[in-house]
Amino acid sequence: MTLGLESWTLARPEIFLAAATLLLLVYGVVRGEVATPFVSVATSAVLLITAVLIFAPYREGTAFASLFLVDRLTATMKALVLIGSSVAVLMSRTYFEQAKAWRFEYPLLVALATLGMMLMISANDLMALYVGLELQSLALYVIAAFQRDNLRSTEAGVKYFVLGSVASGMLLFGASLIYGFCGGTAFVQISRALLDGRAAEFGVIVGLVFVVAGLAFKVSAVPFHMWTPDVYEGAPTPVTALFAVAPKIAAVSLLVSVLMGPFKPLFLQWQQIIIVAAVLSMALGAFAALRQQNIKRLMAYSSIGNVGYVLLGLASGSEKGIQAIVFYLAIYLVMTLGVFSTILMMRRRGVMVENVSDLAGLAKSQPMMAFAMLLFMFSLAGIPPLAGFWGKLYIFIAAVEAQLFVPAVLGVLASVVASYYYLRIVKVMYFDEAAEAALDRTPFGVHRAVALIAAVLVAVFSLVPQPLSLIAAAAAKGLFP
Repeated sequence: MTLGLESWTLARPEIFLAAATLLLLVYGVVRGEVATPFVSVATSAVLLITAVLIFAPYREGTAFASLFLVDRLTATMKALVLIGSSVAVLMSRTYFEQAKAWRFEYPLLVALATLGMMLMISANDLMALYVGLELQSLALYVIAAFQRDNLRSTEAGVKYFVLGSVASGMLLFGASLIYGFCGGTAFVQISRALLDGRAAEFGVIVGLVFVVAGLAFKVSAVPFHMWTPDVYEGAPTPVTALFAVAPKIAAVSLLVSVLMGPFKPLFLQWQQIIIVAAVLSMALGAFAALRQQNIKRLMAYSSIGNVGYVLLGLASGSEKGIQAIVFYLAIYLVMTLGVFSTILMMRRRGVMVENVSDLAGLAKSQPMMAFAMLLFMFSLAGIPPLAGFWGKLYIFIAAVEAQLFVPAVLGVLASVVASYYYLRIVKVMYFDEAAEAALDRTPFGVHRAVALIAAVLVAVFSLVPQPLSLIAAAAAKGLFP
């Protein structure tokens, strides 16, 4: 256990992010709306600098009386979250400026939410976990309803707030049960109580079910997915892009560290819960998206399906399964940011359009944009040899090695069904005739740059997945020293 100055050294990325965010907040309040452009760029820069601070120099250990943990897995997940949040902030400016809703508070709320995510990822105690979760959630509630004059955005924010509050209450109730039966909230104490047989197993299992339910809401796993389609569709598109990457990665990381850490002795019990959630998520994500016409709503069901694949890797309970999760999340981050950067370019006569049919004829009017979207859709569908295929393959290999044959087969079938709606988008772009005027040709800016970089990364990871696989393997060793 590290104390004093050493604790502050281990938490320097979080401290830097918190201090920089507060300074930018003061600057924004003093300068007013004039400060908005600078604050948005500065926030993105701060998030990227924070990602650098995680590894330069890299250190491991526990801090603040073992409330805070830093290892390879937490460091890698934090880096993914910070990259996702930084890009999401950059993609927001044009959208909110055109909607006349661009204010300096938005990037700062994203930064505070990201700080909460980082605390979640490094949590080594149920109370630290809850504090990080609430810091993230409170900021996300606000940005979901950031377009106050837009009814859909306000509705999305209210739905997310109400259902999120229920999930937080379930998690807190579960944590209190675990505390009562194990005699402590620290992950080390819980693990020791379970191994020693001092905890009443049934009571702890009930508490664990409530904790998993609360975290399942954050990753939008079935049956706690009900908020996802409405919030994804109603929230401003840059907010949807943020929701699709950063909070999901943070919650998955937390779920992994909780189940594979203190509750590893109850593996056989929670494995059944995770398998059911994984199979249901993959099935719902595959079948519910087939009839969707709104592309943001379609991506919501796609994200539910992708969570199912991640949970299947977790259910394997092996080092290879955790490696597959990290690899898959890195690929998912790139693909999702690429898709949403393309969605943000979907404008006709200066007005945002969101239907799949609006992409008709895109291959003729904007062939490069269509090709990038094709690359993302093929990768999400898991078409070999694209990056998404390698991600799913690693997941299924881990599941088979753990003898989860039936869930693995069901996952493959769900992936085949899901490929239909991904390929439908490609068919609409390349083979359908546009019923209305072509989409506006946007000048080269942030959205095109993100789409281009994402397309290049997908192509690189498709051809050379080994470096990313090695990074994922190093991260997984944090749980399997």
